[in-house]
Amino acid sequence: MKSARIAHNSIHAALAIDDILCEILLRLPENYVFRLILVSKKWLHLICSNSFRSSYHSQWREKFHLLGFFVCNFLYLGRPRDGIRRPTWEPALTLLSTCKEGDDLKFSGILKRLGFFIDSSNGLLLCGRQPMTYYVWNPLTKQRYELPQPQQFYRSLCMAFIVEDSHDDVICYKVIRAKCVCKRVEVNTVSIETFSSKTTAWKQSTLTCSSNFALCPRSVATVIKGVVHWFAVQKNLAIYDPYLGLRRISLIKLPAGQLSYDYEESVLGESFDGLLQYGQSSRLGIEIWVLEKEQSSNSSIYKSTHLENRWNLRYKLRFKEMWKQNPTFTGHSKETQILSFLHRNSESVFIRSGSNIYLYDFESRRLEVVRYQGRASSIFWDSSRVVPYFRPSWPHSSLCHCINRIT
Repeated sequence: MKSARIAHNSIHAALAIDDILCEILLRLPENYVFRLILVSKKWLHLICSNSFRSSYHSQWREKFHLLGFFVCNFLYLGRPRDGIRRPTWEPALTLLSTCKEGDDLKFSGILKRLGFFIDSSNGLLLCGRQPMTYYVWNPLTKQRYELPQPQQFYRSLCMAFIVEDSHDDVICYKVIRAKCVCKRVEVNTVSIETFSSKTTAWKQSTLTCSSNFALCPRSVATVIKGVVHWFAVQKNLAIYDPYLGLRRISLIKLPAGQLSYDYEESVLGESFDGLLQYGQSSRLGIEIWVLEKEQSSNSSIYKSTHLENRWNLRYKLRFKEMWKQNPTFTGHSKETQILSFLHRNSESVFIRSGSNIYLYDFESRRLEVVRYQGRASSIFWDSSRVVPYFRPSWPHSSLCHCINRIT
């Protein structure tokens, strides 16, 4: 009895030490860790903290939950005085909800206060009324932060939204505005403004490229590990790393493709192994590539501008074969195209056919319909950007914020 009591007390003493408890929790699957938040307030605070979450996801793959699809109609952005006006019955920020959590967000009323959708990162929303008004909304705290007005007026621009990894419970982010020159002018520079949540101010700078280029207007960058990837004209990709301290942009050529050479839609995303993936689709099908990094470089800024051989083709899909392998979907539209990648996923992709959204798995070759709540008939699909909205599945507790305020 005495030895059993000593062993029991020693176990409790070990679990009372945060470092030992963390080492134990880091070895458990995610679903088991989530159950342990009920043990005590201390365990709840530890598991929900950003520091433990970052340590956990350095060993385990992070999971995300799809809440729905945001719709941004380009016809209303930066329109002239005599341009098309948004009907009063049409919301500026449309969410095609795919779950109850998405329904709750849709009917909460907060979306009416955010303007148009721009981008999302790690669950945070960047919205606003371009080109001078921007909001960042945190779904965990339900707080909306209005950014100060930028210093420069860009009539045509593209954006980037970076949420930085943090080991404390303070969320830090950057918002980048890049000027787009619509005229046919030979330039190798681009003017940008960067807002940092740490300084709460905009900073203007000029980026330089080794060759002439122009960014595609109204586009939003794909950010991987803090590195910004923008679409550029003439089928190029512009890459900018704001953390290198170098005010320069690298330009690389996008792959041409065979099946999708005459492509109508193209998307960027992050693969499961942290690489940039690029997909394009034509009426015939889809092709997806992954951009391999140079072995000698630790950065995603590529030294050479001729890296066409660095694009590795991962998947090729003919739409005709896809429908044939999934005969249950008989009433599909002929206008089928790639819609978006999943978050840090290379095996699946969202596909749109008419007003229907499907999830296709390249490994199993299965096609599933994604059911959403929304008025599909009111969406101008050809002039809209439809973006999936993912939230991290990691639990959150307001206790973390309360303790931080006390300390």
